[in-house]
Amino acid sequence: MKLIIQIPCLNEAKTLPGTLADLPTSIPGIDAIELLVIDDGSTDETSAVARAHGVHHLVRFTRRKGLAAAFTAGIDASLRAGADIIVNTDADNQYAGDGIARLVAPLLAGRADIVIGDRNIRTLTHMSWPKKMLQRLGSWIVRQVSNTTVPDTTSGFRAYTREAALKMTIVSEFSYTLESIIQAGKRRMAVTHVEIATNARTRPSRLFDSIWSYLKQSGATIVRIYAMYEPLKVFTYIGGFVFLCGLAISARFLYYYLFTSYAQGMIQSLILSAVLMIVGFQVVLIGLVADVISGNRKLLEDLLYRVRRMELDRHAGPGGDEAR
Repeated sequence: MKLIIQIPCLNEAKTLPGTLADLPTSIPGIDAIELLVIDDGSTDETSAVARAHGVHHLVRFTRRKGLAAAFTAGIDASLRAGADIIVNTDADNQYAGDGIARLVAPLLAGRADIVIGDRNIRTLTHMSWPKKMLQRLGSWIVRQVSNTTVPDTTSGFRAYTREAALKMTIVSEFSYTLESIIQAGKRRMAVTHVEIATNARTRPSRLFDSIWSYLKQSGATIVRIYAMYEPLKVFTYIGGFVFLCGLAISARFLYYYLFTSYAQGMIQSLILSAVLMIVGFQVVLIGLVADVISGNRKLLEDLLYRVRRMELDRHAGPGGDEAR
């Protein structure tokens, strides 16, 4: 049983040594532990530091591509290197390394496909109260749309079985955290969580410039990914709302037409009602078309999974430095 711990990095030459030193060298039930660093186009000595500290695998981007791309490249490289379990952690040593044993325990026991580390946001002293509230609200929304019970959906400390990693297809360019949970829930994977400890903060977050930017991009990601898997439901809600608005306006016109003498001056309302009802009906029809496309997407995901398995079975072997 091989465990590969992957670490996406962006200019982490200073923090990477501490992160690597904190990682476990042995875990009960694991035969081999290997380390993989994904250098997301760093302009410092991140790659050199990784080599100097003996990481087993290194993936280097020639320019910055973002956290989602780095995570996906790490998953791909870990699978090619023969990982049975993949753990993702941050390069700033936010997550305590001794939590990896707890993280992989449900996978080793066969109780889960994906395990998310729960930081217990309420206890974090470096996070402001508004951020905690927004994080809890966002996690609640993700739980509703994904049908999972993960309390800390933005946590990057997580573990995947080989099968779960093979089935992931990240399309977001912002972050993988929310998308991967929604996708796993919609594909009926077993997702669970364990409480983990965190270390002292070493630097501010680099994922977003402001809370507003994070909310905007996270919200767009949730809506887009949910619509990919539940398009008929999404478009029916939108179309139904527009249609009902038109129906209400038409009912108002009908009331004035039957019981008052003011209907002749409300022709504009009748026209607006007709337009809204037509638009609402068309939106529902778009949902039907999107639902057919969604079915094709599921077939393509299954095909991609099979192709990945065949490719890995044919080209299994040790990994090394890889430039992208």
